Amino acid sequence: MKKIISATFLAASIVCITLVACGGGGSSGSAVASSAAPVPSGSFALTSSAGAAGGLLPSDYTCDGTSSSPPLAWTNAPAGTKEFALLMTTIPTVGTIKYNWVLSGIPATATSLARNASGVGTAGVGSDGPLAAYQAPCSQGPGLKEYTFTLYALSASPSLAVAANAVTGSALASAIAPITLATSAFNLNYARGTTTPTTPTTPTVPTTPSSPSSPATATNCQFVSDSLTASTTGVATSTCDTSYAYISSNGLATHPMMGGITATNLQVPVAQNFLGTNGWKIPLAPAIASATTTANDGPIGVAINGVPIFNPCKQGGCQNGDTKVLGELDACNGHAGRADDYHYHAAPTCLMAGKAANYWDTHPLGWALDGFAIYGFNNPDGTTATRDSICGGSTTAAQNGPTGYSYHVTNASPYVLSCFRGTPSPDLVNQGSKFTPLRKPPVTPFPATVAAVTLDATDGYQVMSFSSNQPFTTTATGSDSYANTAGAYSIRYKQLVGTELSTALAGNAGKTACWTFKFNASTGVTTPAQPSTTYCR
Repeated sequence: MKKIISATFLAASIVCITLVACGGGGSSGSAVASSAAPVPSGSFALTSSAGAAGGLLPSDYTCDGTSSSPPLAWTNAPAGTKEFALLMTTIPTVGTIKYNWVLSGIPATATSLARNASGVGTAGVGSDGPLAAYQAPCSQGPGLKEYTFTLYALSASPSLAVAANAVTGSALASAIAPITLATSAFNLNYARGTTTPTTPTTPTVPTTPSSPSSPATATNCQFVSDSLTASTTGVATSTCDTSYAYISSNGLATHPMMGGITATNLQVPVAQNFLGTNGWKIPLAPAIASATTTANDGPIGVAINGVPIFNPCKQGGCQNGDTKVLGELDACNGHAGRADDYHYHAAPTCLMAGKAANYWDTHPLGWALDGFAIYGFNNPDGTTATRDSICGGSTTAAQNGPTGYSYHVTNASPYVLSCFRGTPSPDLVNQGSKFTPLRKPPVTPFPATVAAVTLDATDGYQVMSFSSNQPFTTTATGSDSYANTAGAYSIRYKQLVGTELSTALAGNAGKTACWTFKFNASTGVTTPAQPSTTYCR
């Protein structure tokens, strides 16, 4: 029989193993014991509507479902709590701890995490990294597995040696040990192959996701999963139910972004919530439809690094212009849109540079929303890709992707596809629900030279620098305006966590994530001072 380890014991063990000594003498040990003094039993409580403590974890929160992160709620945090941290762990073998969820910087004012929570604190890297997000249980071993959720009430922000989104579970456990006021934990159990009902919260997703039901859909599910492993410029994960593969990511590439743009809109790349049920839905049984579907605005698919692929047109339709022709795309054929979301409008060349050019002749670089794969510039035999006059795709036999049809990128507009040959997933008509703009468009696009976004390690701000040889006008709120002279500028922005996030959310009811923006001019540039502004969503 499987030995069940209590939540209290495991929570204590996680803290204990990260200390130099547990229960030993000396001033260091005394300081730790004092700061982690226990609270009365039953006061600080962590629960989940996904299941009662000691019960079963619904399959939707595992890789047998949509890999959604479960909802959590807590009460009676101890006095002096400055922020929270969360660890989800399991013990796969004796003497080891595996981390599925690493989250720091949760504001002290928070009392819950919604399903598919995003932006509430900073996700670190679990044991199945390198995706900095919830990593759904996906154990291949037999038998019931126990997963422990532990919430830590902290007296201060932890001191981390690396950026919070690169912190491992063991590193976070070590950093929070001396500042932990109290912990609350509970266990949920799961065994592969079980079918555990889940709470129906998203009507478009089956309430009891399961493995693909036919050999063809199972094969196509594997094609999607296998394709993601080729990315060297960002991390995406996938899971499948009977209808769709769900491609999850934060929507950011790890290659340089925004470099080479000559017509800027001053939007910047920030993390998006394409996780769990918010992941991109790719049909597992694509087929040529009796009629085509237009693709003249917004997303048409997703690249294997988790970055969405849009059609070539500006927002509002192709009558407004081609983003590539207008100089609005960076050297990788991407840019940030009105939701400060990074996406490609043409061949993702920087992603493709991670493999030999002929690799993409036979391996998908992305997936269209109708379920057909997107390949490189050539057919599998190395000849220039065949493109029909219908949607710009081909019925030529494809490798490592579904049969029937495929798309190939090209240097000529529309660059990827002109319409959908198959039936798109609900993400096409529901695309607006994927993106939540932070702010009003800050400027009408104008000629500029934009440098790649960089990280200022001294204060954690992302920095997008640019130069303009002509005056331009910006806005912070949509109702104000600032006249700027020609010169060099930078936009500095950072996602808020902990106390800073608590303060920002105080005036933003219903929001969960916030960023602060600073618009700076270089020395000697005469321009009105545009105040720092915080935006939340």
